[in-house]
Amino acid sequence: MHLRESVHHWLSRRVRVKRSLARGLDGTHRLARRAGLGRSYRLVTTSYHFSPPGWPAALQLRAVVLADPHAGGSYVDAERVELIIDRTNALRPDVVLLLGDYGASQLEGPAHRSAMRAFAGALGRIEAPLGSVAVLGNHDWWDDPDAQASGQGPVIAEQELTAAGVVVLENTAVALSLGGHRFWIAGLGDQMARLGPPITGVDDLPALTAQIPADEPAILLAHEPDIFPQVGDRYAVTLSGHTHAGQVKIAGRTPVVPSRFGSRYVYGHVVENGRHLVVSAGLGTSMIPVRLGTRPEVVELVLGEDRAPHR
Repeated sequence: MHLRESVHHWLSRRVRVKRSLARGLDGTHRLARRAGLGRSYRLVTTSYHFSPPGWPAALQLRAVVLADPHAGGSYVDAERVELIIDRTNALRPDVVLLLGDYGASQLEGPAHRSAMRAFAGALGRIEAPLGSVAVLGNHDWWDDPDAQASGQGPVIAEQELTAAGVVVLENTAVALSLGGHRFWIAGLGDQMARLGPPITGVDDLPALTAQIPADEPAILLAHEPDIFPQVGDRYAVTLSGHTHAGQVKIAGRTPVVPSRFGSRYVYGHVVENGRHLVVSAGLGTSMIPVRLGTRPEVVELVLGEDRAPHR
């Protein structure tokens, strides 16, 4: 069997159980929604406002952060995507930052591409003067068998987002300007991109950081928060998703967190040695279309002092 065929076979076997489980629960989740159940389905807005080291006080930025939509299944269907876009626009952001894992895990083949195209098209309704900037997540890689076989992109998610006008970063950075001040958005390649075995990433933090002038402020987008201990003080803030805040929380504990650090970076605003990390609970679900004790959220992030009035 050729290498390409072997990778396709291994990937198919690995994800088959995950997708079958998700499909089986999809209908159950729809019934629960129609019955008015599921408090954890209600979308919330979580706001953070702080001035981290390395961020000029005069540079006042309002961003909306969207993580892990996993769009296309029953949990984040077309109606839900429209609600997310409406909530985003209501916050009047300068820029929208997208943190990866865009398609529902149970979709494959043409259904996956169709869901990605619909989601990317919906992003065209976003009203932000600096546009939308994205990184890719592990599922964006895992759900593209051709990318797994070749070990390289662009994956389907990147293709569709780029076609819709979203700036997709993979170990690259983009300079933006606001109020006469220049700052950078740096996007790290995914740390779990290739299933292997073993699972390996396409991330290159040193190469990414080298692209940014040392005296200019920067924000790091990294789908998985596990990179945070390596980030140092070069970035004013690191923004991550991936964990879904544990997705299921029982008696205040998160039994399963997809991080080698356990619950250390499971959710929220983390400050370690003066360095700032914000981990979003995300919008969708992975593996099973259920949240328990963890609310899906749109994150509003304000760096520097609030402008008054805002646009």
